[in-house]
Amino acid sequence: MKPSTALTRRRFLKQLGIVGAGALALPQIVPSRLIGATTANSKLNIALIGCGGRGRGICPTSENLIAICDVNAERIEAFLAKGGKDKKGGAPVDTSRVRVYEDYRKLLDAEKSLDAVVIAAGQRWHVPLSKTFLLAGKHVFCEKPLAHSVAETREIQDVTAKCRLATQIGSQGGATDTFRRSMEIIQAGLLGQIREVHCWIDRSFPPSAPVDMNGEPIPNGLNWDFWCGPSKLLPFKKYYLGGCLAWGRWLEFGDGHLADMGAHGLNLPWRALKLTTATRVEAFFSEPIKDSYPSKTSFRWDFPARDNMAPVSVWWHDGPQAGPKPEQVAELLPTFGKLPNNGVLFVGEKGMLKSDAWGVGGVMKLKGEPKFRGVNDHEAAKPLPKVYPRTNNHMGEWLNACKGGAPTFQPFTSAAPIAELAMTGIVALRLGKPFEWDSANMKAKGIPEADPLIHREQRKKWLL
Repeated sequence: MKPSTALTRRRFLKQLGIVGAGALALPQIVPSRLIGATTANSKLNIALIGCGGRGRGICPTSENLIAICDVNAERIEAFLAKGGKDKKGGAPVDTSRVRVYEDYRKLLDAEKSLDAVVIAAGQRWHVPLSKTFLLAGKHVFCEKPLAHSVAETREIQDVTAKCRLATQIGSQGGATDTFRRSMEIIQAGLLGQIREVHCWIDRSFPPSAPVDMNGEPIPNGLNWDFWCGPSKLLPFKKYYLGGCLAWGRWLEFGDGHLADMGAHGLNLPWRALKLTTATRVEAFFSEPIKDSYPSKTSFRWDFPARDNMAPVSVWWHDGPQAGPKPEQVAELLPTFGKLPNNGVLFVGEKGMLKSDAWGVGGVMKLKGEPKFRGVNDHEAAKPLPKVYPRTNNHMGEWLNACKGGAPTFQPFTSAAPIAELAMTGIVALRLGKPFEWDSANMKAKGIPEADPLIHREQRKKWLL
């Protein structure tokens, strides 16, 4: 029987308890190459950090998975039992030779043949883990949201720029043909000057609430202190373990829909409009902000002119009635019948372009046209050349880059500035007022009380 299927829960928990001394006693993998000598036809030795549903869903099946790491024994057990996959039709990952770790530091020390890591451990952990593995010479794929503070976005951008390693953020929509075609249409000026963009999704949380300081029993096999990691050690509540829509609501661990879906929604505007850093940031909300993300929000970032592009305001909206302005909704109705429950809408002088919140499935119409048509089908767009490469394989782009192929389309150097937009929005939300953004010095002009929000304090106990 394979070691991964021979583990009973009792035996598994017992073994996991001694992971501090190294990996479980599973068959060893002989290193097939020296780091940096990977070829296009060879397989990478990969570790997965974070074995929840998202980790299982994105774990590559084409490479050698040599190690997995999670502070929750139940997640590791589920990963091994399901062969790494939980999505319909997904090929299973070979887990027969996988070593199991609770501590990523032990994994890094023990796995000398490791080439790359896939990180899906939760927003608070993404920069600390990515930074650690990059500095150790490992390629990194990290799920979004990339960062949990403005300062973290700068830190990971600086580290990435100094490393000749392949990075990719989990904004999968950016790999699609329609995402890249939308970029080409906008940058060619077909819609004229764009001075307004609206991103929205109708997801909603309950009203902002304080943290419940009445803890519940910590489940067997969960290292709760390690789970909290760089964030404050809060009393355990079982609802924190429900994935990004559970812990992501609580501002100690995540930054709500803005950080989560904003990593997708803000991606196309930032890329297509060649945005840099905002000069002014404002948050709109209608309830007191306590310890969790509110039930509905809007955010606005103002950007100066860039090259031949006009100044532009980019908006984010979430909540039950989230969407662009009424007159813009009216433009959508002949095509969609009702306001789509998510989207990104570019409002140009000569026309409009709308995608979903992932930047996918773009449609456009020029002034005077009654309905939107696909960005690949509209007659006015067909003569435009293809500027960006097409692969439609987000994970494949990263794996290819790890093996010396073309650079990834969405490395951390582009993902970090997009994350900065979201994190400055959270600063405005928690301050309760707009501010002028001094990007060079990472300061909200004239508002020193913003500094602790820009540079979040981190616990060092579990960091390398």
